[in-house]
Amino acid sequence: MSSQTASTLNSDFSRPAAMETAAMEWQASPSPTVWRKRLDLVDGEFSRVTSVVRYDANSAFHEHGHPQGEEILVLDGVFSDEHGDYPAGTFLLNPQGFRHAPFSKEGCIIFVKLCQYIGEDRAHVVIDTAHGDWQATAPGVEILPLYRDDHYPEDICMLRLAAGIPLPAAAVDANAAPKGLEIFVVSGALEEDGKRHGRGAWLREPRGTERRFTATADTTLYLKRNHLAS
Repeated sequence: MSSQTASTLNSDFSRPAAMETAAMEWQASPSPTVWRKRLDLVDGEFSRVTSVVRYDANSAFHEHGHPQGEEILVLDGVFSDEHGDYPAGTFLLNPQGFRHAPFSKEGCIIFVKLCQYIGEDRAHVVIDTAHGDWQATAPGVEILPLYRDDHYPEDICMLRLAAGIPLPAAAVDANAAPKGLEIFVVSGALEEDGKRHGRGAWLREPRGTERRFTATADTTLYLKRNHLAS
């Protein structure tokens, strides 16, 4: 379901996309100790991009700014910068104009979205999802809201599903996500029509989805809605 050229990848947001990052090879980044697996890329190295990124132990990236913002979910290890240390489960939104010099002493893996948090009035957000205020919404379903702002269309949350529980259709259908949907499998696995989406799977739909997913194990998902242009 993916499409790419030398400088773009899954850049047509009017089309579905899916990537199984566990099966992908790590690719080099501008830092020799930082590696990545790109999921979508609009136009070259410094454009809008979604990636899974790996920092080797004792690795660092030069100081840089984020003129259009940055979103991070720490998947494994501890991600750090001069502002603090962020263990696995930390969610960060670094607003437009934010600068930092990230590093990792022990190594880490992060899910990153660049140039997708545009707006000078955006908040700086740091949430420890491992100790967050998870809310039960149905048997076997818990939600942790991460970001919502009435001035901007998107909302971001985490979902926990017990094994055997379907992903709530009302969370991902066209009414809930008329301007797009992304799912990233943080842990566990989803299945739909006999197809398994394991840890690290990334799915994008332009206007919600009618596909029905069921957790095949205790599963944690990142869910972002209504952020695509189409």
